[in-house]
Amino acid sequence: MAEKEYTWHKLADSITELNFSSVGLAEVELAGKKICVVLYKDQLFACSAKCPHAGGNMAEGYTDALGNIVCPTHRYKFSLQQGRNSSGEGYYLKTYPVEIRSDGVFVGFEAKNFFNWAK
Repeated sequence: MAEKEYTWHKLADSITELNFSSVGLAEVELAGKKICVVLYKDQLFACSAKCPHAGGNMAEGYTDALGNIVCPTHRYKFSLQQGRNSSGEGYYLKTYPVEIRSDGVFVGFEAKNFFNWAK
């Protein structure tokens, strides 16, 4: 299986620039996409801003003790590492890789996906 290619977008110069809620979540717009950025145990994660179940705003949720992001609407839980639904409903939350570099914090969006695979 081919390794995924990403287009990297600068989110901030440093983590301290991000405006996290008291539970470590923030909604940001990056390259025309709304995403949720999560600071959990000094690690940065990024995922879709909307829950795949009913469209709940993930930045209004929280992270549980196991490191899952929890949707505020119906309490569905998703792994921050790969987006798998961990509370058993079978949904998948889109996640994005995050890199902290010397010149800032970057989020990767897939360069090729189902709709532009022929490029």
